Amino acid sequence: MTNNQLLLPTTMQFVDIIEPGGADKLQLKVKALPQLAPGYLLVKVEAIGVNRPDIFQRMGSYPPPADASPIMGLEISGSVVAKADDVTEWQLGDKLCGLVEGGGYAEYCLVHKNIALPLGHLSFIQGAAIPENFFTVWANVFQIGKLKKNETVLIHGGTSGIGSVAIMLAKAFGATVITTVGSEEKVKAAELLGADCVINYHTDDFVQVSLDYTSSRGVDMVVDIIGGDYVAKNYLAAGKFGRIIQIGMMKGNPINLNMMPLMVKRLIHTGSTMRSRTIEEKSQISAELKQQVWGMLQNSEIKPIINKVYKLEQVADAHRHMESGDLIGKIVLLNN
Repeated sequence: MTNNQLLLPTTMQFVDIIEPGGADKLQLKVKALPQLAPGYLLVKVEAIGVNRPDIFQRMGSYPPPADASPIMGLEISGSVVAKADDVTEWQLGDKLCGLVEGGGYAEYCLVHKNIALPLGHLSFIQGAAIPENFFTVWANVFQIGKLKKNETVLIHGGTSGIGSVAIMLAKAFGATVITTVGSEEKVKAAELLGADCVINYHTDDFVQVSLDYTSSRGVDMVVDIIGGDYVAKNYLAAGKFGRIIQIGMMKGNPINLNMMPLMVKRLIHTGSTMRSRTIEEKSQISAELKQQVWGMLQNSEIKPIINKVYKLEQVADAHRHMESGDLIGKIVLLNN
């Protein structure tokens, strides 16, 4: 044990992908602990957020960046057990959550000092459910989309991890929220999150409802995780100078897209991914979240929605649950 490291084992358990495929291709294995690099913390992982990119990585369609851990897992919470010599902001034993490029599905994981955030009053389970969605929503809706008070935003998939966070943050910063969901149970859940107008897309046309709700003006922003045929409809639902923020493409690319409404209305259609962003970019998002959002989380003004918690050895069941699509909020893996 030193000032920069607790007494540690030499090996750890992690979830390995035996070969690309279904959830049955996941297996617990043992390997050496990751090695510290300048600027990094080694965290004993207590909880891990499960995200759809984990499913894609397991299936072989979403390889990690070349310099990232090949282990799945993009967000973790836990305690600092070692730190690089240049790290002074964090102390051994500090409890934190953080966004990582990979490596989360393990007993130990590296987190950059500037991307980690202090847990404070949050539990490990809550902490593990925060980074991926909050970083993504903040970067897209507020940094890129510049959502303002009193604007109206249409958020697709309002009870998903991204959607629920987008609703809570949009409301917290004074926007009016319209959202789409796929069941009456999810209608109620979205209303509890604070959405002003909730549309069941199985029974109502979200374009028409959005136009009716805005007195034919259209929405100022659309936050879309769906893609496919939603893209053309988003153009119709948006008002003049509206912004379309593409965060996901669950239905794939649009086919035969008519872009004339985009041109006539002078819309902006933009999007981004999170995993490939630089440390500097992620550090800026982390700093803004700490300054503008962290107090709300600490005071429980907003809080992550937890769907179900599994033990790490139940990771295949967690993935199957995620793939079922019928969930509200986040799935979390627990390491103990």
